[in-house]
Amino acid sequence: MIFIYILCGLYVLGMLFIFIYSLAQGHLLFHFLKARKHWDQIPKLNPESWPKVTIQLPVFNELYVVERLIDAASRINYPKDLLEIQILDDSTDQTSELIQKKISEYPEINFIHLHRSNRQGFKAGALREGLESAKGEFIAVFDADFVPDPDFLLKTLPYFSSEKIGMVQTRWTHLNRNYSLLTRLQAFALDAHFFIEQMGRNEQGAFINFNGTGGIWRKSCIIDAGNWHDDTLTEDLDLSYRAQKKGWQFVYRPEIESPAELPPIMSAIKSQQFRWTKGGAECAVKHAGSVYEKPLPFRVKFHSFAHLFNSAIFIAVLVTSLSSIGVWWAGELGLIPPVLFRLSAVFLLGFVLIAGVYLVSYFYGKKSFVDSALGVVWQLPLFLSVSMGLALHNAQAVWEGLTGKKSPFIRTPKFNLESGKSKLTSNRYLHLRMPITTWFEGVFAFIFIAMVVLAFREQNFLFLPFHLMLAFGYSLVFVTSFRSYALGK
Repeated sequence: MIFIYILCGLYVLGMLFIFIYSLAQGHLLFHFLKARKHWDQIPKLNPESWPKVTIQLPVFNELYVVERLIDAASRINYPKDLLEIQILDDSTDQTSELIQKKISEYPEINFIHLHRSNRQGFKAGALREGLESAKGEFIAVFDADFVPDPDFLLKTLPYFSSEKIGMVQTRWTHLNRNYSLLTRLQAFALDAHFFIEQMGRNEQGAFINFNGTGGIWRKSCIIDAGNWHDDTLTEDLDLSYRAQKKGWQFVYRPEIESPAELPPIMSAIKSQQFRWTKGGAECAVKHAGSVYEKPLPFRVKFHSFAHLFNSAIFIAVLVTSLSSIGVWWAGELGLIPPVLFRLSAVFLLGFVLIAGVYLVSYFYGKKSFVDSALGVVWQLPLFLSVSMGLALHNAQAVWEGLTGKKSPFIRTPKFNLESGKSKLTSNRYLHLRMPITTWFEGVFAFIFIAMVVLAFREQNFLFLPFHLMLAFGYSLVFVTSFRSYALGK
């Protein structure tokens, strides 16, 4: 009996966390709807006042995308005498040779190839060392899988109209959105972040984050905030909070697009997700205390905590899903009064709010309502299912981040499959080891399939939709993980 009470308590705690998280998302949705009315108000900049700019391109073993990146950087529209492009190269393979050959094709452009013999500090270390010699007053950053808009600088620099503005972030778009089911689902999730979350926070003056790429900084802001640190896996989020806590203002512009490649296979997705969720948890430990202590408005503190701890949603989903089995069994045995189940329905409002965030972002990013309606019918439930299926993997990352366990920065493999220059089966960077959690995902898939069968056998459908999504999500994640890790053998 005590065990049942413990399971019920865990279930309630998990659902309560999800509910609070959903309230924060709902509040961001409200401010997004306010912000969209004036997002096209673009200031003008006197062409005679163009500042010096440095573009930093951090690269590590990028045989498949580095030439595309350099070609795109060469097309940046900006006075040549005011622009330098640093290629921060930590590569240990033939990528460095490709870079040298490629930049020789653009003698009129000020490409600077900085090749390090070690990866000290990983990406943060490369950015920090590049900054020491950067001549630009402003620093733009693009990862290797991005294709910068030729007018990126002309569109972003006007927003530095105030000396207090330290960073302008643009919206990621997706070069290979329609490549596969997995890329569609990633785009579905990222669009919600770049439409609802970033705009919702920025509209009300809450802290937002530099997304690691597709943004431009005032160099003095980076220096004033303490430069790039490498003590977390998300150096972008870390610097963002340090800068904004010192009073710097950030601007988010959704109409300026920065196209990028999405990981097409589950092993690469998991590698990226692990780094993002663990790094977010590390930043929560690093910054939550100082955010609480600073004399900031309540809305800023509330959304900062929701932002810093949002990856803990995976722990909540994992705890809730596993404890729901005990709650279902307790209900089957009549150990829980039916009135409590009816009262718990209030938690369902949380899922409605979360679904609303993704629905609005999806519809807003589409031109045709009919196409949007048809797409969202299957993408929303499938996205929620896969997100639940990733709960175990990401919960481990969050726990490691919260408890201080360190791990190296593992880059996400890039592919550039659309160009025909590479194939999944021949990508030399697919050497990611399959974690033990993948096998547990298979076990969880079996458990929740069994719960679906039991629901029909006992005619107890209390958690049927929840368990159906968990069964499908864990099954899909397990199968696609197993297949993708096998590619690297």
